[in-house]
Amino acid sequence: MAVDRTRVAALVRELLEAIGEDPDRPGLRQTPDRVADSWTEFFSGVGEDAGAPLAHTISVSRGPAPDTLPSGAVMVRDISFRSMCEHHLLPFRGHAHVAYLPGEEVVGLGALPRVIDILAARPQVQERLGEQVADAIATALDARGVLVILDAVHECVTMRGGRQPDASTVTIAARGVYTEPVARAELVTLIGGRA
Repeated sequence: MAVDRTRVAALVRELLEAIGEDPDRPGLRQTPDRVADSWTEFFSGVGEDAGAPLAHTISVSRGPAPDTLPSGAVMVRDISFRSMCEHHLLPFRGHAHVAYLPGEEVVGLGALPRVIDILAARPQVQERLGEQVADAIATALDARGVLVILDAVHECVTMRGGRQPDASTVTIAARGVYTEPVARAELVTLIGGRA
């Protein structure tokens, strides 16, 4: 479902009035349209299939490089992401580290950040985002294990309430063999203490 830009702009105008502002003053005239444009981008993942980027897999044994069978995990570190907290509609942003232990199928490395982009582009909580990324990868690939570590700064923590500007939140979602802490220890070490 696409964001209804016209309706968002009208609601932003109404919101400006509700906080006591004049939406017709020069600095705010374009604000409803600007917010509608940004929300169209921020929430573009609503209704989009997060598994779609994982649909094109490559056979490990019959693919272009059958002589280079992976013996360990495939990991993409430091994937930048941003999302909107569904509790306050304030942004959170950070880095994702995604690893999977391939079975017979692998996927192009660029597909993993795209899955995160789709799932982050909707009202979210970090805990669910990590679980959804892990589920999408586990479902689409025949992975023997999946590990998703998210490290993010939430503006609902840094800018309101307790106002902790240096606080970040780390979440871990694991599937398959990586549900065992010993099995995922090597991957956490590879991240280099950045999560």
